[in-house]
Amino acid sequence: MIPLKDNIPARRVSFANTALIGLNAAVFIYLLIHSGRQGSLLFARYSLIPAKITSGAASHLSLSQRTIPFLSYMFLHGSWLHLLGNMWSLWIFGDNVEDRLGHLRYLLLYLLCGVAAACLHVLLNLGSRIPTVGASGAIAGVMGAYFILYPHARILTLIPLLLIFPLIEIPAYFFLGAWFFIQFANAFFGFFSGNEALASIAWWAHLGGFVAGIVLLQLVGGKPKRSR
Repeated sequence: MIPLKDNIPARRVSFANTALIGLNAAVFIYLLIHSGRQGSLLFARYSLIPAKITSGAASHLSLSQRTIPFLSYMFLHGSWLHLLGNMWSLWIFGDNVEDRLGHLRYLLLYLLCGVAAACLHVLLNLGSRIPTVGASGAIAGVMGAYFILYPHARILTLIPLLLIFPLIEIPAYFFLGAWFFIQFANAFFGFFSGNEALASIAWWAHLGGFVAGIVLLQLVGGKPKRSR
């Protein structure tokens, strides 16, 4: 399922959401330009590598070297497709959540969800040496907040079915519920089946971010509007 747009217009300019998209794009372009040794070193330093944080070697790292990756990893992406997919989802769901929370509270929600997603990923992959990058954990938190704030919004969705690509309007609670189920199924089978292709994707980070978005929404003061 590929979301194209929702039917909830934002009432104000989403400065924070637009800035996050711009920052992610700028970091990707910078690393693309410096794709040699310097870019590789920066990518390795600021991506989230669980084993680097949890192993005995971590004792030789400074506090900043151990903690900064929990924030910096969410501004790194491995490919154009990875970046565009994440930023498209953020563009669709982020403006409405920011509209309800305000710029600063939205930014706080986004960052905390990204950190929560990283913590769960590290906890379940203590010995992994695979660099984890991408904004999907933080964006999952935004989607979790959207799930609570706008459950009856309509999401125009492209459904790839072999050679047919129908466009269907789906209620947000169904779209996001199905998305959560898919992430859980992939996380479960990747964790217990030993499938390296599935296990290499941070499915648990997506789940952790989504749940964090629902929980943190209550702490930052977001409440769904009652329907008449």
